[in-house]
Amino acid sequence: MQGSVALYAIAGTFAVVIAIILGAYFLFIVRPEDHEQQHLRKRLKGDAGPAPDRLKLLRGVKDSHLSGIGALRTVLGRAGGLTGRMQQLISQAGLDMSVGTLLLLILSAGAFGFTVTYLITRMTVMALIAMVLGAMIPIIYVRWKRAQRMKQFEEQFPEAVDLIARTLRAGHAFTTGVKLAAEELPEPVASEFQLLYDRQNFGLPLPDALRGFAARVPILDARFFATAVLTQREAGGNLAEVLDNLSGVIRERFKVKRQVRVMSAHGRMTGWVLATLPPALAFAFMARSPEHFRILLDDPMGPTLIVTAILLQIIGTLIIRKLVNIEY
Repeated sequence: MQGSVALYAIAGTFAVVIAIILGAYFLFIVRPEDHEQQHLRKRLKGDAGPAPDRLKLLRGVKDSHLSGIGALRTVLGRAGGLTGRMQQLISQAGLDMSVGTLLLLILSAGAFGFTVTYLITRMTVMALIAMVLGAMIPIIYVRWKRAQRMKQFEEQFPEAVDLIARTLRAGHAFTTGVKLAAEELPEPVASEFQLLYDRQNFGLPLPDALRGFAARVPILDARFFATAVLTQREAGGNLAEVLDNLSGVIRERFKVKRQVRVMSAHGRMTGWVLATLPPALAFAFMARSPEHFRILLDDPMGPTLIVTAILLQIIGTLIIRKLVNIEY
C-alpha cells in the first residue's frame, strides 16, 4: 500500500513538473517569439508604417534569434562569444529555435533530472549528477542534429558543384549557378546556397559572402569551394574546369571517408560500450539496491571516489573518441 502511494506521489510530481516546464515554455518563449515573428513579417511586407532602415531591420532579424523576450535578448546580446557560438550551433543544426529557447531547455532538463532522481533515490549527489547529465541532453541533441545536417550537406555538395560548373559552361554567371543550386537541390544544400545568393544579392561583396558560407558550413569541402572560387576571381582561369576537378576530389574524399568509418566501426562501438556501461550499471544498482549507495555515500571516502570515477570516465571517453575519430 505504501509503495503504491509513493508511486502515485512520484507520478503526480512528474506530471506537475512537466506541466510547469511546458507552461513556462509556452508563456515565456512561444508566445513572445510568435509575436516577434508576426511583427517582423509585417515590417518586411511594409504593413507597419514607413519602410525601416535596412541596417536596423537586418539587426532585428539577427537579434530575434537570441530570444523573443526583450530583457533576455538584451542580456544574451551582452554575453557575446557564448551566445554567438550557441547561435552558430543552432544555425548549423538547421533548427528553428532561439538561443533563449535552448537555454530554457537546458535549465528545464537539468531541473527535471534533479527532481526525478532525488524523488526516487533521496540522494543529493546522484540528483546533482542527474541534473548535469540532463542539462547536457539538449546540447547533445543539437550537436547530433548538426552532425546529421552536415553529413547530408557533404553528400549533396558534389552535385551542387557540378550544377554550378554546368551553368558556367552554358555561359551564365557564377551567381546564376548559385541561385540554380538553391532552387533545384534538396535541403540542406538549398538553404545554404540560397543564403549565399541572398547575401551577395543584397549588397554583400561576393568574397565576403563566400567566406561567410565557408564559416557557416564547417566542412573541408566548403572551404575548398570558397578558396577555389576566390582564387579564380583573383588569378583568372576556367572556373568550370576548376569546379569539375573539385567535384571529383570531393567524391574521392567521400569514398575514403566511408572506408575509414567502416574500418573504425569496431572501435567506435567499443567506445560507446565502455562509455555508457558504468553509468548505466550505477543507475541500475541505485534503483535496485539503494542501500549499497548509502554505504558509499556515508563513508568519508565515498564522495571522493565517486568524483574520481566520474573524472576518469570522462577522460577515458575523450581518449577513446580521439582515437576513433580519424581526420581525413
